Amino acid sequence: MKFNFYAFKAIYFHEMDRFKRTLGQSLISPVLSTSLYFIVFGSVIGGYVENIDGISYGSYIVPGLLMLTLLTQSISNTSFGIFFPKFNGTIYEILAAPISTFEIVLAFVGAGATKTLIIGVVIFITSTFFVDVYVQKPFLMIMLLVLVAFTFALFGFLIGLMSSNFEQLSVIPTLVITPMVFLGGSLYSLDMLPPFWQTVTYFNPVVYLINGMRFSFYGVSDFNIWISIGSMILFLVLCVTVVTLLLKKGYNIKN
Repeated sequence: MKFNFYAFKAIYFHEMDRFKRTLGQSLISPVLSTSLYFIVFGSVIGGYVENIDGISYGSYIVPGLLMLTLLTQSISNTSFGIFFPKFNGTIYEILAAPISTFEIVLAFVGAGATKTLIIGVVIFITSTFFVDVYVQKPFLMIMLLVLVAFTFALFGFLIGLMSSNFEQLSVIPTLVITPMVFLGGSLYSLDMLPPFWQTVTYFNPVVYLINGMRFSFYGVSDFNIWISIGSMILFLVLCVTVVTLLLKKGYNIKN
């Protein structure tokens, strides 16, 4: 089947136009949150923790804060993007159009990932005003940024697909993802934890993502970098499989 580029472009740019209309809210909120993290954690806690692995505390938390933004924004952008057409009924127009399931998912996920990457770049630039930031492996950092943005945008699409109301839409990002990021070494090194909590942290998948991002910045990590990349690819394949099955069955859309 030939790829319907015009249908893909229509959905993609429709989602990007919605991002432009709320540009102030979409960018100012993450920038303010990141600035507060650096003021509170970087200045206050950084005064007690001089450095971790030879890196100043303020610089050390940059990859963790960047990952926090990537995960939350990619999920919220795409979950709302697919949920709102379901909510107002315009999803039926999309389903009736000559466009395949693959093209629908690619358009929504591509737009959500693009928004997230734009916000991620803004967060990175914001961090340079507060601390010294350097990237040892820029190509690895870009690869991880793109991989994480697209994978969790797809996960957000899955959440939006399965949600029946706005409350369900916010459960996983608020009660699952955010705590996992904070407990995944975003603001500290795992070596600072007692042995028992270090063991518990190993079962948190987000910790591998944060360490992968930190490795691309400073070349330090609590785990092998291939564990981070492998876990992301595995999660991506899982999300693709589940989303494909649900869309083919018309789960929570056609009924």
